Formats: sequence, C-alpha cells, structure tokens
Amino acid sequence: MDDNRPDVLLTGLLFYDLVLTGLDKPPTPGEEVWTSGMGSGPGGIANLAVAASRFGLRTSLATVFGDDFYGAYCREVLAGQEGVDLALSRTADGWPTPVTVSLAQGSDRALVTHGLQPPYSQDDLMRDPPEARTALVHIEAEPRAWLAKAAANGTRIYADVGWDPTQKWSRDLLEQLSLCHAFLPNETEAMAYTRTDSAVAALGTLTELVPVAVITRGGDGAIAADQTTGEYAEVPALDACVLDPTGAGDVFGASFVAASLGGWPLEERLRFAVLAAGLSVEHHSGALAAPGWYGVDRWWRSLTDPALKTAYGFLADRLPADAGPPVRRAPVTPPAPRTPGGPTAAARQH
Repeated sequence: MDDNRPDVLLTGLLFYDLVLTGLDKPPTPGEEVWTSGMGSGPGGIANLAVAASRFGLRTSLATVFGDDFYGAYCREVLAGQEGVDLALSRTADGWPTPVTVSLAQGSDRALVTHGLQPPYSQDDLMRDPPEARTALVHIEAEPRAWLAKAAANGTRIYADVGWDPTQKWSRDLLEQLSLCHAFLPNETEAMAYTRTDSAVAALGTLTELVPVAVITRGGDGAIAADQTTGEYAEVPALDACVLDPTGAGDVFGASFVAASLGGWPLEERLRFAVLAAGLSVEHHSGALAAPGWYGVDRWWRSLTDPALKTAYGFLADRLPADAGPPVRRAPVTPPAPRTPGGPTAAARQH
C-alpha cells in the first residue's frame, strides 16, 4: 500500500461564507439591523478540509472554484494557508463561486445562498479516485459512481447525510452504507431514516448496516457503536459559548476520522470529536473555526475542572509534542489581493 496516499479524500461544493453574529433579533422586511460581529472565509466542503488538515492529516480535495475574487481567495486560503492538496480541483470559467450569508443567533442560524449548478460533477472531478486511507462523504439519494470505486480500492468511507427537504426519508439511501465503514448522522436524521423513536434505537438499527455508527445529539452529546471492536460509547456535550454553529458537524466528522486513524478507543474518539466541535462554535465561519491540534492543546492546558481533567485525561498521551502555531481565524472581510513586491491594490489607490 502506498504510504504517501492521502489520509482524507474529499469532494463536494465549496462556498464563500459571510457570517454575521451578535444579532439581538432577526431582521424583518424593511428593517436594517446592525450587528457587532462578522467573519468570512471558505465554507461548504472547505469545513471538512480545513478541520482535517489542522489535525495534520494529508487532505486531498476535489471541488470547483469560480473564476472570481471569492474563488481565488478560497483557493489561496485552502492551499496556501491550510496546506490542502487541490490537485483534483478545477477552476470554472464564467462560473461564480457560491456565496452564503449566515445570520447566526443563539445556537442556530438562518442561511441565504446564491449559487448556480457547478459545471463539473463529483464524478467528473474524481473519475478514478486515488487510493486514500479514508474518504469523508455526504451521501445523497442519487449514488455517486466514484464512491464505489473508492471503496473498491481500499479507501474507508466515513459518511454523513443531510436534511431531506421532501421529508420522505427514503430508506433506499441507506443501501449506500454497504460501501461505508462508518456513518455519522445527527439524531433527527438517524431516527427518520431508520423509522425509530430514539437515538439509541436508531443506533441499534444502523449497527446492522455499517461497522461503525455514530449519532450526534447536539446539546446531549453523541453515542456510537463499533462492531469491529465491540465497543459502545456515550459522551455528553461540553458547555460552549456559541458564537456561530456553522460547520460544527463537519469538525466533528473530521476529528472523529483523525482519532480513528490514530487507532484510539471509541470513547476517546467520541470525546475528541465532541470537544473539537464544541471549540469550533466559539469562532466565526465553519472552516476557519476548526481548532486543530493548537486549539485542543490550548484548551487542555487551560483546563481546571477536575471532572473534565479526568474525562479527557487521555489527551495527555494523545496530543503531539508540538501542537503547531496559532491557527488563523476568519477575518471580518477578506484582505485585498497583493501584487508581488508591492502594496495592496487598495493601498495604491489612496
């Protein structure tokens, strides 16, 4: 097996996210509401890519960038700043990068998105996918051809699923779990697709379909079962000062994969993912809110709660000796592009 293969293979739609926080109330038609907080940066599939890369995983991303400022900025952040491999990605002439405006209030948010159908599908981008240790995928009603190819070449598939706007929750979608090593839905999705009335019952059904089943439960934490080891785990959520919940589920998934690649016991994997997701909601923008080793190390070193010290004591042996430099957070607005050897374009104009 090629030891240089990616740790994580990803494909999906990229967005430029603009997140507004600090809203006392949502705006109504004809009303202007000022807010105290804002962050911007790559979103969508970028959430998974950055979260994985910040845990030191070799991350390969196949996506489409628009040939505009937002596309160029997202490409630079992902490849130049975060070290994500974009060899499988393409820039599409004349196609605008999708843009999402998120209005975050409390522990939830409202989203408004502008975007057009990308000119390249996931199968166009992946074709014959490279061998990878894992792939993090979002399964949909229509199966992707590349997924079966990836599973056949030995890539372990970790899958999640989204809200079904039709609310039919077709069980046909679960047939794709035969290709997967792990499935990580949230509680609502899990119960709807399995036709059960509790997360525990849903987990029992999913364990018959996939080796590793994980169900996230928001403020109630997460539960999981690993049929390959016979382990069951249930962990509570951590208290967090929620600024922006965008991308927390993606951070959870990437963190669970990182811990799984490390061969950690199930409870440690689950606690680690819950922690990373909890740390992410304290910052703007899903992708650049990912804590990485730096954020987890900083949390651990500042921890004083005896119960949490015990519950997360495994971090003392899991954290790398060098957690790396501070991670870059989402700017309020993207910096102006620079020219080689010169000031920013904005500076030259004033």
